[in-house]
Amino acid sequence: MKKHIVFLVALLLVLVSDQPSRTQETAATLGGLKQEAISEVDKLQVLTQQMVDQIYSYSELGFQEYETSRYVSGLLEKNGFKVERGVAGIPTAWVASYGSGKPVIGFITDIDCIPRASQKPGVAYHDPIIEGAPGHGEGHNSGMAVNVTAALVLKQLMEKHKLAGTLKIFPGVAEELVGAKAFFVRAGLFKDLDIMLGCHVDSDFQTNYGQPERNSGLVSVQYFFHGKSAHAAAAPWSGRSALDAVELMNVGWNYRREHLRLQQRSHYVVINGGDQPNVVPSEAAVWYYFRELDYPHIKELSELGNKMAQAAAMMTDTTVTQRVVGSAWPNHFNKVVAETQQKNIEAVGMPTWSEADQTLARALQKEIHAKEDGLKTKVRTLEPPKESTGGGSDDVGDIS
Repeated sequence: MKKHIVFLVALLLVLVSDQPSRTQETAATLGGLKQEAISEVDKLQVLTQQMVDQIYSYSELGFQEYETSRYVSGLLEKNGFKVERGVAGIPTAWVASYGSGKPVIGFITDIDCIPRASQKPGVAYHDPIIEGAPGHGEGHNSGMAVNVTAALVLKQLMEKHKLAGTLKIFPGVAEELVGAKAFFVRAGLFKDLDIMLGCHVDSDFQTNYGQPERNSGLVSVQYFFHGKSAHAAAAPWSGRSALDAVELMNVGWNYRREHLRLQQRSHYVVINGGDQPNVVPSEAAVWYYFRELDYPHIKELSELGNKMAQAAAMMTDTTVTQRVVGSAWPNHFNKVVAETQQKNIEAVGMPTWSEADQTLARALQKEIHAKEDGLKTKVRTLEPPKESTGGGSDDVGDIS
């Protein structure tokens, strides 16, 4: 909870710092606005924690965030924001707006969860609420609580001090599938924004700029192989196994790994392997993620995957179709925003963790075989971008 409050204060301070010079605020007045923001955030601690817990209780997968979206957008609506639902052709997407004129300030953070990550809160070891159910294993339940609290306090300051500007809050729908932000861009949802601010849980209280060291763009593709069914014992020669094609594609890709760049990341899951062993599978499917540092290399990986799928189909006398599920550009964050936010992060500082906080953190670190150093007590310095070595992906790159 404390970390969420600290982070949203840092967001607020960036926003207050970004107000137009025509307000004629002196440095002293600006400092007063910042302190006022901190004070107002403190008053909303209970609401913020309630949002964290409520969103955690929903734990909805990508494109299924109906209860989460209804709850968050409804809360904003009750607090004076105008909400447009179903934007970009996505039922669980929405935009909540307040104010008018410039600057137009956007907030975005993810709201979906991940499969099979159900977990009782406050427990360091694996202990699902419901076995096999989805859960917020990546902390997406906290980000929207941060953004909503930040927006509510900023709205209050704008009203009180007659500050011009427009606030817009967006949900990161289906981020785990990198499935929505590109459609937000296509729909023109960000055209009038002057700045977009996002947040995500991390082991450090930090910000950065440029392309993060462990970040990749990606293309997510599903390959559907179509064969011919037959009895696997009585007449296997009459069948054409779609599953054989899936396996041959995977074998081919794994042999090719030796000759791919070190920066690439590629992985797959079989999403349809047939029905039962005594029937030659007429349908089978595999889902691939192709990750690389830049567009040309991402495209190259994806095209290589397409070639292997076609080759596997030819070898098995089957056919193949494909579907691009999602894609994400590599992240590239703004230096000026990062430098401004870093100053505010340092001004706010770290929370004072309780011994119970640290005990839980160290127990979790022990459980996952990480360094048992507890929660960080110092703000991490802002460092220049390092050469990216490849890693995870986030469709926030389509905005950055």
